[in-house]
Amino acid sequence: MKRILIVEDDSALSMGLCRALKGEETETIPAESLHAAKEQLAKCEISLVILDVNLSDGNGFDFLPFVKNTYGIPVIMLTANDLESDIVAGLEAGADDYITKPFSLAVLRARVNTQLRKPAVKTESSRFTDSGYFFNFENMEFSVDGVMVELSKTEQKLLRILTDHAGITISREKLVDRIWTDGAEYVDENALSVTVKRLRDKLNAKDFIKTVYGIGYVWVKNDVQ
Repeated sequence: MKRILIVEDDSALSMGLCRALKGEETETIPAESLHAAKEQLAKCEISLVILDVNLSDGNGFDFLPFVKNTYGIPVIMLTANDLESDIVAGLEAGADDYITKPFSLAVLRARVNTQLRKPAVKTESSRFTDSGYFFNFENMEFSVDGVMVELSKTEQKLLRILTDHAGITISREKLVDRIWTDGAEYVDENALSVTVKRLRDKLNAKDFIKTVYGIGYVWVKNDVQ
């Protein structure tokens, strides 16, 4: 099932788009703000985003790079901003298509289907920010409220996995498999628990790195962009 996230603050238009684009193989999810859109992206596997520009809590042009860099999924801008400069700005910022209002539903459906046929590619950014945390995995720079923190290679691996999947619980088994990839036949069952505790303590992140008992761990992301 393909999920289409419709980020549109006009309730009537949003409901109309949801009805028009819903089908046997597609599900539509409305979001009337960037905050709501980000929540849906974190908890659902979204195949396509239809994004307005002028929203109650921000600008779609500013939100677009976040979607592309974090999730790597197609984005269609659907907006009344019809100046040539707006269209160029949207496409250069990473939009896969740009449709201006008013629009033809038949054309919209065709363009949506074109994007849904593209294979989804998950793009993982080398940088991560959240509530005073700044992590640059490429340069191995990690700071909390501007104070640099030294992390071991194992702690960096754990942090990268958790932040790349912020809001999603990762099982202990998957974490062990991805962190200790040196071919070791046996990994002490306490190794992950110890690494999580050390990482929490170094980053003062007990409110961010949460234990989901019986399953694994999750980075609870607070910032909304």
